[in-house]
Amino acid sequence: MDETARVSRLIHVEAKRVNPSFEEQVTDLLPRLRRFAAGLAGSPADGDDLCQTTIERAFVNRDKWQDGTRLDSWMYRIMRNCWIDECRTRTRRNVTFVAEDAGADTGGCGPQEAVMELSYVDRALQQLPEEQREAVLLVMVEGYAYKEAAVIVGCPVGTLNSRLVRGRDALLALLKDAA
Repeated sequence: MDETARVSRLIHVEAKRVNPSFEEQVTDLLPRLRRFAAGLAGSPADGDDLCQTTIERAFVNRDKWQDGTRLDSWMYRIMRNCWIDECRTRTRRNVTFVAEDAGADTGGCGPQEAVMELSYVDRALQQLPEEQREAVLLVMVEGYAYKEAAVIVGCPVGTLNSRLVRGRDALLALLKDAA
């Protein structure tokens, strides 16, 4: 490799480090997206499905994201909308079909079910209303500022703050009852 080719390669590598591609940025966000999805969905498996749907939708709509804007906020909004779509679908499905867990009490519990039962925080979180759970997950788990979380959820900061306070208080009460 001559000197020009080596310098050219170094410049290309440095440019890629400074300006990561859309795919690289999405890959970097993946752990945070998975955690948020698991919190919304209430189980890691459903969270992974939600995360996959979010990423698929993001890549399909890649042209709608503008460089220089916050990719994480855009991705969280997509995930939130996917979750709302999923909840609506589940509501319609439950009206038509028998619930999936209708035979859940048949047979013994496996180790995964036992682990899920031990998670007091997760169960308490799932008892919160959807809007409060979103606020708690975005601010308390994901670490977003109130203003950023309000943009993701699409409501005023005061509304988000109110949801967060009510969700936090309800979560603490549920955890006290569980202890």
